[in-house]
Amino acid sequence: MGRAFEYRKARKMKRWGQMAKTFTRIGKDIVMAVKSGGPDPDSNGRLRAIIQNAKAANMPKENVDRAIKKASSKDQEDYKEIVYEAYAPHGIALVIETATDNHNRTVANVRSYLNKLGGSLGTQGMLDFMFDRKSVFRIPADSVDQEELELELIDVGGDDIEFEEETNQYVIYGEFTAFGSIQKFLEEKGYEIKQAEFERIPNDFKELTDEEVADVEKLIERIEEDDDVQTVYHNMK
Repeated sequence: MGRAFEYRKARKMKRWGQMAKTFTRIGKDIVMAVKSGGPDPDSNGRLRAIIQNAKAANMPKENVDRAIKKASSKDQEDYKEIVYEAYAPHGIALVIETATDNHNRTVANVRSYLNKLGGSLGTQGMLDFMFDRKSVFRIPADSVDQEELELELIDVGGDDIEFEEETNQYVIYGEFTAFGSIQKFLEEKGYEIKQAEFERIPNDFKELTDEEVADVEKLIERIEEDDDVQTVYHNMK
């Protein structure tokens, strides 16, 4: 218990970055959710979760509605989710999640960033053993009995719950395949879902010197600036 929570606190990367990057990321998530499950959030649980994430990021409702309408258009090209695995300087493992309409452009850019800043692109699946893919939900901590909730979550695929003091929220972790069942459980119980997403949690961490950390962060920040990149995960402590 607690490993995933400690990872969240220790992670030295900007998950959402600047507001424009955040809205672009959510917009792509909306397109992929609508293309796969339709434009109605009542029947599309993934879209419903992304809309909640948009609210948490202060994305205007009109932006969300416009993105859903655009995603429903036949003229809107779908994005493909492609994951790249790589090593940063000093042996740090990277998993780079992208959403792209041009694979050749994306892989060329990612490879360029790695080559210029001391990293190397690996083969698909080589880092599977180093990261666990989890469903992650955040709910307000007020009026929640953690022990009772934890017991109930076990039945729907939840495997960890931690209190995050700085946000006064509970962070719920579950199996990757349990996203839908956990979401349904929380909604039926009337819990307000502040955020819902997938994360990759490292099984082990590597500790670096301050100078080495700076090298890795420089590369991660450069990769995250790319418009095709959604999220970068690492195992740096």
